[in-house]
Amino acid sequence: MSEITFSPFLPPAVLIAAAVIGLCAVAIGLVRRARGWAFRALFLSIILTALAHPQIVSIDSEPLDDIVLLAVDRTASARLSGRAEAIEAARAALVERLEALGDIEIEEFAIDDDPNEGSALFGRLRETLADIDRTRLGAVIALTDGIIHDIPADPAKLESNAPFHALLAGDPDEIDRKLEIVRAPTFGLLGEPLAIVLRVDDFPQSAADDTVQVTLKKDGTVLDRLALRPGEETAVPVELEKAGHSVIEAEAAPLDGEITLLNNRATVTINGIRDRLRVLLISGQPYPGLRVWRNLLKADPAVDLVHFTILRPPEKQDGTPIRELALIAFPSRELFEEKLDEFDLIIFDRYARRGLLPLVYLDNVARYVEAGGAVLEAAGPEFAASSSLFRTPLARILPGRPSGEVIERGFRPAVTDTGALHPVTADLEGADDWGRWFRQIDVESVHGHTLMTGVSDRPLLILDRVGEGRVAQLLSDHAWLWARGVEGGGPQAPLLRRLVHWLMKEPELEEEALSARADGDGLLIERRSLDAEGPTLAVTVTRPSGATGQLLLEAGEDGLFRATLEADEDGIYRFEDGDLVAYASPRRLSRIELTDLRAQAGRLDPVITATSGSARWLSGNGIPDFRRVAEGRATAGRGWIGIRERGAAKVTGATQTALLPGWLALVLAMATICAAWWREGRS
Repeated sequence: MSEITFSPFLPPAVLIAAAVIGLCAVAIGLVRRARGWAFRALFLSIILTALAHPQIVSIDSEPLDDIVLLAVDRTASARLSGRAEAIEAARAALVERLEALGDIEIEEFAIDDDPNEGSALFGRLRETLADIDRTRLGAVIALTDGIIHDIPADPAKLESNAPFHALLAGDPDEIDRKLEIVRAPTFGLLGEPLAIVLRVDDFPQSAADDTVQVTLKKDGTVLDRLALRPGEETAVPVELEKAGHSVIEAEAAPLDGEITLLNNRATVTINGIRDRLRVLLISGQPYPGLRVWRNLLKADPAVDLVHFTILRPPEKQDGTPIRELALIAFPSRELFEEKLDEFDLIIFDRYARRGLLPLVYLDNVARYVEAGGAVLEAAGPEFAASSSLFRTPLARILPGRPSGEVIERGFRPAVTDTGALHPVTADLEGADDWGRWFRQIDVESVHGHTLMTGVSDRPLLILDRVGEGRVAQLLSDHAWLWARGVEGGGPQAPLLRRLVHWLMKEPELEEEALSARADGDGLLIERRSLDAEGPTLAVTVTRPSGATGQLLLEAGEDGLFRATLEADEDGIYRFEDGDLVAYASPRRLSRIELTDLRAQAGRLDPVITATSGSARWLSGNGIPDFRRVAEGRATAGRGWIGIRERGAAKVTGATQTALLPGWLALVLAMATICAAWWREGRS
């Protein structure tokens, strides 16, 4: 390609001014009929042309390939019902045909999904358009199931200036059923009914009188079987019996011929909490740490504390007149017979047998623990004496038997290897700087878990499970030294708080726990266990398809057993180890995507219309033919889709040739001057 350009030696304004002056002079000469005026005009033209410096520019260019953007759907919905295979086969065939056309550059990108935003095609399209030369864009082709959630409100803002063609995987006549937990509380009070709202939808909508059977489970146990009408919300009552997380699972019966069962099941986790935690604290012999337990429990807003301190036992006879006594009679029958089951925890703080509680009441306490209650004994020297609680029916639930020795010397409490794994004592910081205690009650024949030791590695804190209940023994009455900062103090508050809440079955403090959560494209499973033997531990996995298998978890440095499972199926996975159950989903199917999993073309209609594109089902006639079309021509027809010819080119070189070289201009100028002189000389 060639063109004429100017590269003047003087500013254009100067050349224009010189031309105007020259024309005026020529005009005057013409009017006066001066001799040689024509040669003077020719001289002026030659000089002005030479100063304007005209050139012929020859441009060498190389044609550029037109660009076709190929969007390939890699979202979770595109993996359903054979769609992924159809998309991959279509991609291979499409690339082969485009390459056969020649002069086509294919830029491929994936359509991703977001757990919250759904399938994002046009966000990725904008990013890709920003990285290419849009003047070369011939077409955008999307291999997708049509489930797209970021369609622009104004397709013109895409500024792609190319047809958008959608090649759809799936079938236009697909059917599906979806179960959704519309509303559910995140927590609930134990024993109180909760409402979970369920909804079933059939696509296309079923007959109005049809019902769908839905099975409702709690932690794997069937609660109820319901008959729900499609398209209607139904409130279902659920009651929690245990504190901590309960997994509620609802599953709808399959619909004949539906594309997937993934959205037939939904789960929700509800945290069961007690309305108030009732604690009975009985303090015996007064001592400096008497208020430690009271202050700790009073500071907890979830705890209702009933506290009795035995200041004057019934057998004490010192002659004090009855009218001068201001003490309240101990309500032993009311507490230990009538209302015992109303308490979540009973604490004996340096309490000893003093004739106040008949043995039958203490037997009630032992049976209360075996039935699911909890007892904490904070022992003092009395535990090693003849008045010890171990000489009562409580002996059958207490984990440590007193040897009769009370050790009175300084020691620094230490966490055992078991304690380093147990949530009650794990992560207690600064063990090397803890202050010393100076009294310990020695025990023998210990059962349960020893979490802390004192003098000569003797048990200091013991936890045990008895029947359905829990028991703990703290074998020193010097925990208050930490609260007062003696020798630097120690973690008295977190230790005792965790201890109390473990006894009251706080889920976060369970020493036997199983959890699972999404981790990238897989699932991370964690298992805490104090009784595991060996470096591995097996759990049972139930996949969304119903297939079961074993998964080996390996012990980490922190004592937790872990494993990562590659989630090759979409849906909810179930993990079991004995009575422990955990659920998790890889979350590759977003909540938005689950609203309707049928392949569909309608969502893309605004973009297709705005760009003069087209939509075709792969299940019909397969891949259409491709045609190169000129600007302004139709871009789709029966059995074919069009790719615009852009004709873009890249400049590879340019040659400049002066139309009036300097030497020629000089010769011509001199010739015209001589001619003008000759003409004027004849006069």
